[in-house]
Amino acid sequence: MATFVLEIGSEELPSRFLPLQDAELAGRFAAALDDAGLEYGGLCAMSTPRRAVVTVEDLNPVQKEKEEIVLGPPVRVAYDAEGRPGKALEGFARTVGCSPEEIFRQQTDKGEYVAARKRTGGGSALDILAAICPEVITALPFAKRMRWGAYPVAYARPLRWILALLDDVVVPFAVGPVTAGRQTWGHRVHGPGPFVVAHARDFAEVLANACSVTLDPAARRAKIVEAGDSLAKGVSGTVLWKDDLLDEVQGLVEHPVPLLADFDPAYLEIPREVLLTSMESHQKSFGIEGADKKLLPHFLTVLNIAPEDMACVKQGWERVLRARLEDARFFWHADLRDDFATWLRKLDSVIFLGSLGSMGDKTRRLEALCRWLAECCAQDMVEDTARAGRLSKADLVSGLVGEFDTLQGIMGGIYAERKGESRAVAQALAEQYLPAGPDSPLPRSLCGALLSLADKADTLVGCFGLGMIPTGTADANGLRRCALGIIRILLDFGLSLDVRQVFAKAHNLYGDRPWKMPASETLDKLMEFFVARLRNYFLTQGRDTLLVDAALGAGTEDVRDCAARLSALVVFSREEGYADAVQTFKRVSNILRKQADLAELPGHWDPSLLQEDAEKALAATLENLLPRLDSLWAAHNHTAALACLNDVRPAVDAFFNGVMVMAEDEALRRNRLTMLRLLGERFARLADFAALQM
Repeated sequence: MATFVLEIGSEELPSRFLPLQDAELAGRFAAALDDAGLEYGGLCAMSTPRRAVVTVEDLNPVQKEKEEIVLGPPVRVAYDAEGRPGKALEGFARTVGCSPEEIFRQQTDKGEYVAARKRTGGGSALDILAAICPEVITALPFAKRMRWGAYPVAYARPLRWILALLDDVVVPFAVGPVTAGRQTWGHRVHGPGPFVVAHARDFAEVLANACSVTLDPAARRAKIVEAGDSLAKGVSGTVLWKDDLLDEVQGLVEHPVPLLADFDPAYLEIPREVLLTSMESHQKSFGIEGADKKLLPHFLTVLNIAPEDMACVKQGWERVLRARLEDARFFWHADLRDDFATWLRKLDSVIFLGSLGSMGDKTRRLEALCRWLAECCAQDMVEDTARAGRLSKADLVSGLVGEFDTLQGIMGGIYAERKGESRAVAQALAEQYLPAGPDSPLPRSLCGALLSLADKADTLVGCFGLGMIPTGTADANGLRRCALGIIRILLDFGLSLDVRQVFAKAHNLYGDRPWKMPASETLDKLMEFFVARLRNYFLTQGRDTLLVDAALGAGTEDVRDCAARLSALVVFSREEGYADAVQTFKRVSNILRKQADLAELPGHWDPSLLQEDAEKALAATLENLLPRLDSLWAAHNHTAALACLNDVRPAVDAFFNGVMVMAEDEALRRNRLTMLRLLGERFARLADFAALQM
């Protein structure tokens, strides 16, 4: 068995490109080798900023051979009347590359056909790889691709070299101006090269030693963490590792060398969040905290070189960070001198979106909407919630948020606490943008949750009113994220709110605007969008599609109740008799759906019109069951309510078997439909049984 290695050398790629590049290379090569019938043991793809490497172990140097039977024309067509080979048979023989004597007859379900044995495979892996490599390289998808010089080939960055070896033989191909060979280049300083690789098995050793390159991303990450923890321990601290930043940093280096640097302890007066943002966002560095969980005047960065004068490099990093921290301290002190009243006046000059007014207008709407929401479900914090709504966007005009925009909301909470606002208001301001995605944290306080909900509802209503509705994958204003945030908040905090009423209240607070559509149409489209996001949310939680659609079909305005009904359906679907109960009540639902005059039916059946034993038995069952169902509905005990389906099903089945529901006598027909309607209405609150296709 052979070893194959491919190295694609290029100018430095952004670290965010590397994970996708690895996945695409591994997937595309595996698929290409499988399609070509080349057997192999293991395949892996790994990248650094300057190279992408694919290694295939235990590769069969010869394509797998196989024999297949190829059917030709029917026997009656292949031979003439005297049994001699005809033109159809001769043409088939030429097509499969055999002589007419090698043709045989094959019996099939459709009759007797002529056939031939065709052998495929046996090709050289070297030739096959020479065709596969350029196809895979030029087809790799990147967020951005470029061309250079007069060459038509496109790649994320200009290609500089390609190494391609099958054992000790170069795989012959070219991509644009670059021809594959056996040379590799290493770290620009510690092992620039070029170095000749004699055999594919030697590549890893040459790269690690002569080139001074750590190819494996996991190994680079481990080196950074191990050395970083050791350096932090020397100052009695702990590195504040962030997984996403650590992934980015290991993707920026080929030869990781952690460095512990310092900053003036005087800067520790700046809020922790500002210090960490300066280090992480602008310097790709990590903060250090002590045993008391307070920041220490140190930071950890990662070099791509082992410098001769580490002290000089350290001073350079410290000088750059000092400039950032000096700016931050200036804005911090300037912001502390301002008050919220000043910032609120400035918000009237900041445009929110299109014709939706200013940020000042938005905060006044949020103040009113937060007050209304708190009156609905948090009456002990009405004033705090309303105050949080009014102050929610004030920090947008602060100096620090202008410099560090990722701190919006967070700085609002810090300033609120420093300027004498209540703890509830400060926490709500800090949490107002949560959740920021499907996996991001939720607000921890109810006040923050209501502010976040109000903010997202205001944005959704405004955008839909202007006709700015997401289509396909385009969602410039993050409306899908807004809808998901509302869903997660309602479910996590167990808020029983009518979502359509929330949107209607938000729409009313806009007042007169140049809307693109009437309010009712806006709300209809918004609810349709919201329900689609709710359905998607349930499906991503692993819920069965039919059960989700059945729960949504019974009502979606109260998200908490919809989720509770879905959970009850999941439990009920696992019980014995579930399928029979669904079929019975689908029949009830279908009969009622065809009646145009349901609203005209009386509120109760007439006992004097009960004639058949089966309908009398059903009436007796309903007399006890309907009050019980109403009681369970009021208690939100949907699991127990659905369990009643099995209790009443025998009576309903007997009713259908022994009674003509659609009797010619109108009084009888209306009486029987009334019983079914009263029963169907109770269970229709729980699920749309017509959606449960059994």
